[in-house]
Amino acid sequence: MVGRPRQGSEQTQGAAASLLNGLAVLEAFSIAQPVLGVTEVAGRVNLHKSTVSRILAGLTEAGYVQRDEETGRYRLGLGVIGLSGPLLADLDVRRAALPFLEALTTQTSETSAIAVWNGQEAIVVEQVRSPHQVKHTAAIGTRYNRFESSSVRVFLAGLPPARVAELIESGLVVRSSADGLPQDYAAHLAELRDQEYAVNDGYTTDEEFGVSAPVRDYRGVVVGCITASAPRSRVQKLQSADQLVAAVRKAAAEVSARLGQPQA
Repeated sequence: MVGRPRQGSEQTQGAAASLLNGLAVLEAFSIAQPVLGVTEVAGRVNLHKSTVSRILAGLTEAGYVQRDEETGRYRLGLGVIGLSGPLLADLDVRRAALPFLEALTTQTSETSAIAVWNGQEAIVVEQVRSPHQVKHTAAIGTRYNRFESSSVRVFLAGLPPARVAELIESGLVVRSSADGLPQDYAAHLAELRDQEYAVNDGYTTDEEFGVSAPVRDYRGVVVGCITASAPRSRVQKLQSADQLVAAVRKAAAEVSARLGQPQA
């Protein structure tokens, strides 16, 4: 059964039972099956079709579901977004990311940070410093607009190609001929979009190694990026690049889950 398990009559009665049944009906809808008929919902929540029909009628009137007049099937309505708005507003990406940044630095012993995109730059909004004496750090508020930066490329990979071209051609995003990066930036960004991370292997400064991965919110939109930075010499000596990539991707996935990213 999909959704909230319905409580037995011995546990809940009257208004409480009606409320739980209504919640179960709402939870029957999913990303995989966003449109359902009365019979389908009834089967998922183990309620009689007449009961489900009454619940859906009430939810439609309240704006929590929408009924397609042609097919008679239902989908979630905008009222659900309004109901969850206060929670979503409180799930600030910086606040959500901090415990995962701390865990990432504990795991890797390297500096971790989260940045957001202001339309043309990546801005560091939180950071946990490496315990090593030799480390790479950036003050909160630091802005990056170089294409070679792993965080900048993660954000660019999430933008429409026309907007990326506009940013590069206008010089708002600065692109140099760094060794190791393909000249076809559009193809490169498409690859990053698929692999869900970017690496800066000395592209910005000779001694920096950085890994960035996107953070997505409940809409699946990129709203931030987790980065781990380390001296290249330490990464090369320990041969830990793959481990660093895996750790950053895991942290970004955890923050995304905290922000409600839809699961495949």
